[in-house]
Amino acid sequence: MPLKVDGDPGYDIATDHLTASETLPLIVPDTEPHQCIWKPMTREELASAAGGPGWKKLRSGMVLFFWLGWLAMLGAAVVGIVRSPRPGASARRWWQTEVFYRLQPSLLLDIENTGSGALHKVSGRLPYLRSLGIGVLILEGLFRHDVTPLNLTEIDQNLGTLVQFHQLITDSHNTGVRVILDLCGLNLFNRTEFSNQTDAFVYVQNSVRYWLEQGVSGFEICDPDPGYSQKTWRECPELAEACSTEDDDWIVMLRQTGASSPGFSVLETRPNTSLVQVLLSEPLVPISTHPLPAAELAKVTETRLRRLQTNWLSWTVDWAGVGDLKEVIMVLMMTLPGTAIITCGDEISPTANASVYLSEDDKTNRDSRQKENQRRWRALFRSLSRTRTHEEALLFGNLTFLPVNSPAVGSASANSTAIRPLAYLRSWACAHFLVMLHFGSEPVSLDPDWAPSLPERGVFVTSTGLDRFGSVSLRSINLQPHEAVVIKLYEADNQA
Repeated sequence: MPLKVDGDPGYDIATDHLTASETLPLIVPDTEPHQCIWKPMTREELASAAGGPGWKKLRSGMVLFFWLGWLAMLGAAVVGIVRSPRPGASARRWWQTEVFYRLQPSLLLDIENTGSGALHKVSGRLPYLRSLGIGVLILEGLFRHDVTPLNLTEIDQNLGTLVQFHQLITDSHNTGVRVILDLCGLNLFNRTEFSNQTDAFVYVQNSVRYWLEQGVSGFEICDPDPGYSQKTWRECPELAEACSTEDDDWIVMLRQTGASSPGFSVLETRPNTSLVQVLLSEPLVPISTHPLPAAELAKVTETRLRRLQTNWLSWTVDWAGVGDLKEVIMVLMMTLPGTAIITCGDEISPTANASVYLSEDDKTNRDSRQKENQRRWRALFRSLSRTRTHEEALLFGNLTFLPVNSPAVGSASANSTAIRPLAYLRSWACAHFLVMLHFGSEPVSLDPDWAPSLPERGVFVTSTGLDRFGSVSLRSINLQPHEAVVIKLYEADNQA
C-alpha cells in the first residue's frame, strides 16, 4: 500500500520544503511472483551439459574398467585360496581318514536258509556300511584254524567260495569300501611240515602276494605273532613295489591283545619308507571283563589326552569294561587323532554283537527301551561318522588338552571327589572343535572363566543325548551325567 504522506498532524512532518526531486518514498505494492517452468532437457542439451558425446564414452569405459578390475581381484583371491597349501592334508593316507569295521562272516551263517553263503551276505551289507561312514572292512575268521602256509590261498568253504570272495572284492571297490584280511591266531611258522621257518616264510609271502593281487588292501596280525612282525613284514618292500602304487598303498595292522607287545618296538622303529604302512592298534580303555569305575576311566582318558603319542594309532574298545559310559567313549574314539575301529554290531549297540542278526520274530520280542537305545546309538554313530568325514579338523587337526581346573558349580561341586569334566580342542586352520566329556554321575555347570582364551560362542555339532542344538555360550555350559558334547567354535570376528 502507498505511504500516507499527509499523516496525522501530531507527527509534525514538514512537507512544504520538499522539492520535486525529493518526493517521499512509497511502498510499491508487490507484483505477481515469477513462476519458473521446468522442462525436460533434450538429448542434445544433456550431451552438452555432460561435456559432449566423448564424456559419455569415457564414463562408460571407467565403469566397465571398475567392474573388470573388481572381478579380476575376486578371481585372484579365489585362486589364491584354492591353491594355498593346507598343511598335512596331502600326507594323509586312506587308512587315516576312514572308519574301520571288524566283521566275522560266520555271524551271517544259517540266519536265513537261502544257501547264498556268508560272503554273499557280506556283499549285500556293503552299501549299508558305507552309508554309515565305514570305509574299511576287516574280515575275521576267513581261514580255517588249521590252515598252513601251503593252503593260505584257500578260504573256509563253510563261508563261501573263492568266486563269492572275488565278487565281494568287486562290490567293495564299487561301494568305496576296502577289505583287510585278519591273520590273527593262525599258526603258520611253527609247523612240522617245514624243516625251517625260511621255507614257511616263502609260502606265506607268496600267499600275501596272491591276496594283494586279488584286491585286498592289507592284513591284520596280533602282537604275540613274532614270526609276522619280526620277519615277514620287515621284508615286504619288494611285495609293496609289485602290488602297490603311490596312490593305493596297503597296510599291515598290528593288534595289541595283551598288556604289552614285544613286537611294538620293532614296528615303531622300522623306517616307514616303503609303501607298506604299519598301523598299530591299541585299546582305548583297559581291557576288563567287568565295568570299570567312572573315576578310573576318566583318569585313564586324561592320561591319554595329556600324553598322546605322535604315532598314528588305531583305536579299539572293549565295551565290557565301559559300563554306562558307552556313548562318552564312542565320542572320544571318533574325535581323537587316529583310526577308529568298531566291531560288528557297535554301530547299532555295543551289547548287540551276535544278536544283531536275530530273526524277525526275536526282534519283535525285544522290549521298546532296548530298541530306543539302539536307535539313539545308531543315530549317534552316524552323526559322529559323518562329522568326522566332513570336518578336516577332526581328521588332521592338532589336539590341545584343556584342563578344567576352575571349580564346577552345581551339585557335584560340593563333593571334593567329584569327577571333573575333560575337554580338548581339535584345531585345523581356522576351524576349531571343542570336545567335552563328563564321566560323573552328577550334573555340572562350568565356571564362566574356565577357558578365557576360547571364543565366547559356538554351535552344537552333536551330543550323546542328541538333544543339543543351535548356538551355545562357552561361558554357561551345563553338562548332564555321562554326557559328551562336540561344539564347533565361532571365529572371533563371527561371534554373535
